[in-house]
Amino acid sequence: MKKAGMLMPVFSLPGKYGIGTLGEEAYKFIDMLCDTGNKIWQVLPMGPTGFGDSPYQSFSAFAGNPYFIDLQLLVKEGLLSVEELEEFDFGDGRVPDQYGGNPEDIQGDSPYKVNYGKLYISKTKALKLAFEHYLKQGGDVSGLYEKLRPETVEYCVFMAIKDSFKGASWDVWPRKFRNCDAKELELFRKTHKEEIGFYAFLQYQFMKQWGKVHEYAKIRGIEIVGDIPIYCAPDSSDVWAHRELFQYTSDGEPKKVAGVPPDLFSATGQLWGNPLYDWDMHEKTGYKWWLDRMDYCFEMFDILRVDHFRGFESYYSIPFGDKTAENGEWVKGPGMSLFDAMYEHYGTKKLPIIAEDLGIITDEVRELMDKVGFPGMKVLQFAWDSGPENAFLPNSLVTTNCIYYTGTHDNDTLRHWFDVLPDWQREYIYKYMSRSVNDWKAMPELLIRLAMSTISDTVIVPAADYLGHGSEGRINFPGTSGNNWMWRMKEGAFTDSIKGSIAEIVGVYGRYQKALPKPCPKPEAVTDTVQDEEKEDKPGAAPDSSADKEQDHD
Repeated sequence: MKKAGMLMPVFSLPGKYGIGTLGEEAYKFIDMLCDTGNKIWQVLPMGPTGFGDSPYQSFSAFAGNPYFIDLQLLVKEGLLSVEELEEFDFGDGRVPDQYGGNPEDIQGDSPYKVNYGKLYISKTKALKLAFEHYLKQGGDVSGLYEKLRPETVEYCVFMAIKDSFKGASWDVWPRKFRNCDAKELELFRKTHKEEIGFYAFLQYQFMKQWGKVHEYAKIRGIEIVGDIPIYCAPDSSDVWAHRELFQYTSDGEPKKVAGVPPDLFSATGQLWGNPLYDWDMHEKTGYKWWLDRMDYCFEMFDILRVDHFRGFESYYSIPFGDKTAENGEWVKGPGMSLFDAMYEHYGTKKLPIIAEDLGIITDEVRELMDKVGFPGMKVLQFAWDSGPENAFLPNSLVTTNCIYYTGTHDNDTLRHWFDVLPDWQREYIYKYMSRSVNDWKAMPELLIRLAMSTISDTVIVPAADYLGHGSEGRINFPGTSGNNWMWRMKEGAFTDSIKGSIAEIVGVYGRYQKALPKPCPKPEAVTDTVQDEEKEDKPGAAPDSSADKEQDHD
């Protein structure tokens, strides 16, 4: 059965207190997907972010972003009060409820953009206040650790140490902490119980809230596609606590780092700077760290989009300290060995994984893709720059086993992208679609229809494209810092008229999925009835012609 879905980051959901969360608006979004016949909600990586706020640079591969914790749910639990929250400036330009609660532009703030600077200060204070109330009410910190994975607890210790050194990266910590000296860490745990407990409290709240959202999605028949970066951030608990799994010297410096080589778009290539895996060491352990990571992700999501899939076949290795990517070289990755370990671990021949295979793909990568059987990605916006031989054109698709996107989180919105295209590309689109220049106002919808008409089993459309947004709805500008990961949807943006139009589009092309009924009581109360801990559902059928799929890239 063909399917359709939407790409919508959690941070882009509407609501109070500066950023999208796992509260009421998440349930409303799931209901909207059901109302419009969509089957899939694709999110971006959901780990805790640091400087730059990119979800692809996280402090841990085994932790959730505290920004997504819904404060109104903490109010319902008695851990905060509305009056206390009114004391904080979340950077969303909202006046307090007693003055009408309407969005206002206050000193440049807006409810339609995340202000990470103010959010970092205010949400952290609000969450610490909730933790203080939790302790005063007799909350058991030690009991929280039992509800978390060991790797998540490592993250909690890591963040507490980081706080004690004013946020400094672990590679400049004193040697005893930098090298994870067992005695020193044990002493730190004893003397900083409350500091570590705060992060355990946050992770417990995140997992509880997300678990309930995920369970509600299952109840309504919506599948959630998660997104995992292939690499870990340099300043992460993963690298700090498991340096032996990465290409590091005995002194604690990376030997080589990740990136991509020079090309037509960049004469010096891209220097990402992420530490590279020591794949020989991973193989010696039976890929335990990767299997643990997949276990965590499959508890969180129904399907996984794996970023930069080609790095499993060959990865670009750049000497640490280089200022550009020009001196790098391609090195063989783990290849099928890693995925054989996954198949054996899960006892299945199929895994619900989507391979981000954009960019320059070699025959060797294609061969690996064929062996694993994962669906790849096709992007409509990439189809118009090289004539009728372009592999992304709808008529060029040769398999149903792919995910077709109008655009990803790295693309411009359809509206603005089309408006600023070179004239010759725009003319080609008109001819391809048998349209004229008079149809330009309808073009976002017509392009969505074109994507839906493809043979691809699953089509994903960013929410901003359905809403007809211009550049203000763009999520990320690759290769830039600042002004990314900020877009937020307006409350009530999906009007009955827009929902009706989406349902018609999805239905015309045979992708409409009848929703499962809402539970009783209503969604708001579902959060009080679903189990706190997530269920360990093993991954099932892969997202091929009989399953689901999706993706995204950074």
